[in-house]
Amino acid sequence: MNDTVKNIDQYMDGKELESSIVSAPSLLADRFREFSNAAPFISFFKLFIDPVLVVVTLYLLSIPFDIAMDGYEFVLGALSFLLTALLLDGMFLFIPGYSRSWLGLGRFIVEWLGVVIGLILIGRVSGFINYYHPPFVITWFIVAPIVLIGVHMAIRVYVLRVDSGENAEHSKVVVVGVNHPSQILVKNINEEPFLKMDFIGYFDDRSVSRLPKSAAEHLIGGLDAIPQFVKLHGVKKIFISLPMSSQPRVLDLIDELKDSTASIYFIPDLFVFDLINARFDNVAGMPIVAICESPFMGLNGVVKRISDIVLSVLILMMIWPILLGIALAVKCTSEGPVFFKQRRYGENGDSVLVYKFRSMTVMEDGDKVVQATKNDQRLTSIGSFLRKTSLDELPQFINVLQGKMSIVGPRPHANAHNEQYRKLIKGYMIRHKVKPGITGWAQVNGFRGETDTLDKMQSRIKYDLDYLRNWSVWLDLKIIVLTVVVIFRDRNAY
Repeated sequence: MNDTVKNIDQYMDGKELESSIVSAPSLLADRFREFSNAAPFISFFKLFIDPVLVVVTLYLLSIPFDIAMDGYEFVLGALSFLLTALLLDGMFLFIPGYSRSWLGLGRFIVEWLGVVIGLILIGRVSGFINYYHPPFVITWFIVAPIVLIGVHMAIRVYVLRVDSGENAEHSKVVVVGVNHPSQILVKNINEEPFLKMDFIGYFDDRSVSRLPKSAAEHLIGGLDAIPQFVKLHGVKKIFISLPMSSQPRVLDLIDELKDSTASIYFIPDLFVFDLINARFDNVAGMPIVAICESPFMGLNGVVKRISDIVLSVLILMMIWPILLGIALAVKCTSEGPVFFKQRRYGENGDSVLVYKFRSMTVMEDGDKVVQATKNDQRLTSIGSFLRKTSLDELPQFINVLQGKMSIVGPRPHANAHNEQYRKLIKGYMIRHKVKPGITGWAQVNGFRGETDTLDKMQSRIKYDLDYLRNWSVWLDLKIIVLTVVVIFRDRNAY
């Protein structure tokens, strides 16, 4: 059971293999691990082995350089642990195909460079960089990734015991049902030798003409032929991937297979639902399947919050003169307060007060709020410039520190707009399962500013939900970089 759950984990984590169904397999993997005794070790390893190795390398290098590991060096170790945990994937051993490719190694190097750049930026902003011995730090920057790669390779060879030779003992595997999940599983089995499984073929009652060509070539027969085939060919593992509507057939098949010693596993076809962070969970001892859930549950939520705090503090430290200048400009060019506060829907639909620099002569926050339009007469003399450059949004970094918003997430709409569009767009309220963001995936894909048609709002919601399905720290960083580019090129913000 443990081996196969880990195998399914491999299958589920191979999210880059099929972009059209990227969300469910990778997210379901998180809960599959909970049903295996080996799962806690695997999860712990993925999350902490790289940060620990980086800090240990720093400590060991301090010996020949005669550096005392206290004070500023302790701060360096803590920051490197945090940034490594946030930015290094720590997964290239486990993702099918990824671990053996040059692309995987290249991404690993880029991630490490991200850690290095992050440490340098924090060091310069804080002034810590002046207290470190340059040869010591530079040597560590070079040695640490070499150690990481070496340890990963050693684990693959001596712990996972990857062996694709003729003498390797592999379990014979058959798959019942041809669909997206079963095809991804088969692809991963064929690509990853450390799974130690040999795929024999599919069983499906449909004719060859109704199956994808790649699957039809491996079709053994219909479901009636499975019990006899399993006995004659020593099949060890059977994966059943049939739709939920086939429950009676699945039950009958399991009854017939009880006369064999093969292990039987069921792959639920959850793609019939519009999945948001689909995963297995356990409530009061009862296993359940989450169909629609926030991606920031558990450790993901901790990672998201830490990255928000670190980035917002760094950004506020750099932009405080700009904030002061804008505040003075707003106060001097029009009557009214510097900040505009408006109630928006926050996480789980709770009301939050969002801060902005005031860019209009009105302070709308009621049941009816009119979106800003081109040449809007309500704009102050500097309001148009503030909105087009998004400088009016800068006070929202304070909202981020308060925990009411994230740097990246679905942009919050006025409450009046939420009540209007929730009745018109299916799945509209799902975007409120997470904290709203200063910028978002929709905004960097051309849906920034006025949404004067239902189609524009539907497209914005589509990108917001795609963000929830595919969230990662790297996607957040990509959106932040693209936001800077969009601000200088976009003409849709008024």
